[in-house]
Amino acid sequence: MASTVANVFAAMPKATGAVFRAPLGTAGPVTAIDALNAAFIDCGYVGEEGFTESNTRETEKKKAFGGSTVKVLQTDYTATLKFAFLESTNADVLKAVFGDNNVTVDAAKGDITVKKNKKALPHNAWVIDTVDDAVGAIRTFIPNGQITAVEDIVKVHTDAIMYTVTMECFEDASGNNIYEYIHKAA
Repeated sequence: MASTVANVFAAMPKATGAVFRAPLGTAGPVTAIDALNAAFIDCGYVGEEGFTESNTRETEKKKAFGGSTVKVLQTDYTATLKFAFLESTNADVLKAVFGDNNVTVDAAKGDITVKKNKKALPHNAWVIDTVDDAVGAIRTFIPNGQITAVEDIVKVHTDAIMYTVTMECFEDASGNNIYEYIHKAA
């Protein structure tokens, strides 16, 4: 197969948003371009670093007498995503980062209260949408993702407050952690 520039994708957020969250068990997408289930809520701007997906396989080598490797066993597989939420006063972002039950909103007053505590964060369904106008669209669906780490939150006048998170992507009933749907422009 010949090299083709039409296969080179530079991920940009869609105008309608890049990261969406829904309750665990929400029916997810099956294509890169169909409308999302209305339960998926847009979590606003994401940092300029975009998204980093890590797929880690831990292995153990089994050796025969004499030192030759005769088998490599996979002992673990982990899929994670890392990205930064930029909308630090968006109630939907705060619920994703600190837990739905830890964020209350008084819309009439414009007040948001966030409780920060040791409670485990919820598992949710997630979608990440990216486009490249010259190439097409890529949609990443995580049927069961949990934010497991939030990096230090820096509050300073020379930068925006952001929540940089790591999300663990758990296996679904089919044994898949992440689904990626690609649509190539005609």
